[in-house]
Amino acid sequence: MPKDPPRRKILIIEDKPSIRSVLYVLLAGLGYEGDAAPDAYQGLAKIRRNEFDAVLLDLRSSQLPPDQMVCAISELRPSLVGRVLVITGEYSHPRTLEILERYALPHVAHDRITSDLSSSIAGLDGLTSTTLAPT
Repeated sequence: MPKDPPRRKILIIEDKPSIRSVLYVLLAGLGYEGDAAPDAYQGLAKIRRNEFDAVLLDLRSSQLPPDQMVCAISELRPSLVGRVLVITGEYSHPRTLEILERYALPHVAHDRITSDLSSSIAGLDGLTSTTLAPT
């Protein structure tokens, strides 16, 4: 009997428990395995210890400045470059826009997360729940 391909594992870094739960359930429904961290430091510790295929990052959940957070993720796991999806509701804030543009970070608004999550994740360097070989 053929073995099912491994599910893609995505880390959610989000400070609000209700949003973390919704994202976890949405990921499971899309065929991904989720893990969650409530803040930047716990998220970086998980990235240091585990392999992830992508990261959903709420810039506001980070005790670190967003550019430092993105750099830290990239330094710990170069395989995650291009696989960080920013979740934010602050598109109009100049600092947020600068960071998104500087790092060419794909992003999705909080109010569009349920409708756009699947296509946004699929846009992360072609990441889908079943088409990539394990990392």
